[in-house]
Amino acid sequence: MLERKLRKDSTDVTFTLPAGVPPGPVSVVGDFNGWTPGTHELKDRRGGVRAVTVSLPSGQRHAFRYLAAGDHWFDDDTADAHDGRNGHIHT
Repeated sequence: MLERKLRKDSTDVTFTLPAGVPPGPVSVVGDFNGWTPGTHELKDRRGGVRAVTVSLPSGQRHAFRYLAAGDHWFDDDTADAHDGRNGHIHT
């Protein structure tokens, strides 16, 4: 699930997944962090979820995917668009 909070010149995007599904650590990777695993790792939060919030420039389109343990890449069904390779979010 994706949540957005508009700021003056940026948008805080919270990437949220159920806790433990998939098991092990999960990172959100995308063009906003050089596709570097571990930069934005989802952490456990209340309510049985894990999440990370990333501040992104407003008015742009960003490509992203999730990377879980075992080199398991997967998409977010709630992304604004999919190009067959990545999910996209518009800020």
